[in-house]
Amino acid sequence: MSNTDSATPTLYVAEFIDGPLEGQIDSRALVRGKHEARISMVAAVAGLESVFWYDEVDQRDVSGQLRVRYAFDQGESDPVDAEVDPI
Repeated sequence: MSNTDSATPTLYVAEFIDGPLEGQIDSRALVRGKHEARISMVAAVAGLESVFWYDEVDQRDVSGQLRVRYAFDQGESDPVDAEVDPI
């Protein structure tokens, strides 16, 4: 019996176009050959872990690599305190 699944997952690049993770990228595994339309990311903000939700905007192929752009869903994410304490 042969297994047609590869032991190495196929990856894609998630690009965060706005929100707290703006400008960052993340390498993610395709699930059943597809990328996720909605993803959550955990990041530290002011020393506290926060969960941020992002939704797919579009996708494209760059030199044979799938790249998916995601936009920040502020309403579903943990609040981000934008105030900075003066020194």
